[in-house]
Amino acid sequence: ITFKINGKTETVVNPDPAMSLNEYLRTVKLLKGTKRSCGEGGCGCCVVSITSPGDSVPKPVNSCLHPLCAMDGAEVTTVEGIGSSRTTLHPVQKSLAEHWGSQCGGCSTGMVMSMYTLLQSEPAATAQEMEMALDGNICRCTGYRPILDAFKAAAK
Repeated sequence: ITFKINGKTETVVNPDPAMSLNEYLRTVKLLKGTKRSCGEGGCGCCVVSITSPGDSVPKPVNSCLHPLCAMDGAEVTTVEGIGSSRTTLHPVQKSLAEHWGSQCGGCSTGMVMSMYTLLQSEPAATAQEMEMALDGNICRCTGYRPILDAFKAAAK
């Protein structure tokens, strides 16, 4: 299969049909920003942005549930692909930090990728669209008010 990770072409010959995209990103590509927690798609910490072949709009996807074999022709963007403290933070990442939307950091990358993906297709997203975009992302520390405040500020 051939697909792109953060703009770089990746070819995997004879991929393990049981391997998830999350496992591939973390163990093979060493992209540790995409977290793994529940392994069941219930927490949202593993969200990445995927543009499927023939689509122009990316979608947020729980990478722990997405088979690596299903990636042929797709483009995946991880949190490392949008920015980092070593390079430049993406406006969504910067807004989350400025609005105190992160404490332990366990949920942060999934929240960032859910926000980022929505704003790619809906730069002027409504408050309701923002709330819906975070459905499935669990935060056990901060609560959701500072996260939503950050989301709203990033959309301006």
